[in-house]
Amino acid sequence: MAVISKNYPAPERVQVKRALLSVSDKTGLIEFATRLSKAGVELVSTGGTARSIAEAGLTVRDVSELTGFPEIMDGRVKTLHPGVHGGLLAIRDDAEHISAMEAHNIGAIDLAVINLYPFEEVRASGGDYATMVENIDIGGPAMIRAAAKNHAYVGIVTDPADYDRVADAIEADGGALGLGLRKELAALAYARTAAYDSAISGWFAEALALEAPRHRAFGGSLRDVMRYGENPHQSAAFYVDGNSRPGVATAELLQGKQLSYNNINDTDAAFELVSEFGGGRPACAIIKHANPCGVAVGDKLLDAYRQALRCDPVSAFGGIIAFNGELDGETAEEIVKLMTEVIIAPSVSDDARKVIAAKKNLRLLVTGALADPAAPGMAYKSVSGGLLVQSRDNGVITRDDLKVVTKRAPSEQEIEDLLFAFKVGKHVKSNAIVYVKDGATVGIGAGQMSRVDSARIAARKSQDAAEAAGEAGMLTKGSVVASDAFFPFADGLLSAVEAGATAVIQPGGSMRDAEVIAAADEAGIAMVFTGMRHFRH
Repeated sequence: MAVISKNYPAPERVQVKRALLSVSDKTGLIEFATRLSKAGVELVSTGGTARSIAEAGLTVRDVSELTGFPEIMDGRVKTLHPGVHGGLLAIRDDAEHISAMEAHNIGAIDLAVINLYPFEEVRASGGDYATMVENIDIGGPAMIRAAAKNHAYVGIVTDPADYDRVADAIEADGGALGLGLRKELAALAYARTAAYDSAISGWFAEALALEAPRHRAFGGSLRDVMRYGENPHQSAAFYVDGNSRPGVATAELLQGKQLSYNNINDTDAAFELVSEFGGGRPACAIIKHANPCGVAVGDKLLDAYRQALRCDPVSAFGGIIAFNGELDGETAEEIVKLMTEVIIAPSVSDDARKVIAAKKNLRLLVTGALADPAAPGMAYKSVSGGLLVQSRDNGVITRDDLKVVTKRAPSEQEIEDLLFAFKVGKHVKSNAIVYVKDGATVGIGAGQMSRVDSARIAARKSQDAAEAAGEAGMLTKGSVVASDAFFPFADGLLSAVEAGATAVIQPGGSMRDAEVIAAADEAGIAMVFTGMRHFRH
């Protein structure tokens, strides 16, 4: 393909004589249009935007006057016309372009003010297929891209957040827009259409169950620029993709400092874990560096918190605390005794808010609901030169899925604890070993290269926790244990038996399953297979 080059130097200043306004989101529209009109800018508009401007008492021309063609097909076709795109794309220093404009009576458009049909919002609200398709904007992206391409002569505004600074610039510079601002607005415009198209292509992939579409696009809107990333020498920002899943991205920050990169990562891990327990028995999860250091259920929230803290009170210092129900005053009173970075819960009582208000730097987040652990979704991870994309680990195990493989079957209490331990293990970095007793973790081993090491570390931490609680021995005595993946050898299971475990839950599927089952039978413990692995890297 031949490359066409029109190497005209872009003017530093462009006088804004005519603006085209076509917006779905009318936030700030009238104020902006009023300032443009007072600056001597002719206003041209479409449909509902034109009506809003006219009703405000401003003079506005309908776009059909430029095109000589009415809106048709319920407004689907109104701006896709040379009278519009010629006015946006014409190179004002090119004699051939100017001649074409004169020949076809095309007037220059110096400023385009456009935002798009609310596809992302409709998607988040659960619109049906037909509604989603109808909310795919065609003319808007075409005009945005045309104006942004021709930013040498045209300003493009796609976000009401930019109205004031554009109006300020026009007023301060005798009705002109500078080149630097036009370039910045063009960059914002292309990012906006890219994010919009990514939302549409992502929705199509979900709607059509395309597991691996030929192209993957990802987009998001800036929520926060952070002081730094995981470490002070790294820059970071937080983008949201419009997904309505309850969690850190949709939560309201009731108080406290801006969330850091690590806060967001850890808070997401905490809330996803505690959501596994639904709205049943009160549950608490305490997270440090994206791994749980204590998880428990109780008859009330305070009991769950105390039992979760008991598992590893040292690691809990400076951690993230998540609850599956409303945070109450008595639980808040206990929490503020410990240095905590973030609390996240579906709701917070007035009493709890008053207690936490005394800790001004403590972040308090309210989500309004729990996340559904079984809901579908996608997870992404960057690697050098690409992205790994997979479906969310939404696997859920119930007692009906358990296969007893030992001579001794687990008791009812053991089954409850086994299921609890396996839920927690799903959220522990591999290799993961989780000991549980009476609805509370009593030892967690995370992220080790050897499953035996994870089992031993969890037992040792259990001993430390017992000492901190003034108890003798290890908390793991009489517990059950979960492994996120199968035991490749019997040594890991024997380490758990040595720590005092009486029942084991694991996926099974090792070449040496028979050897591991025989070791469990010899030790007199119960073991169940789930058939589902939960690696977490």
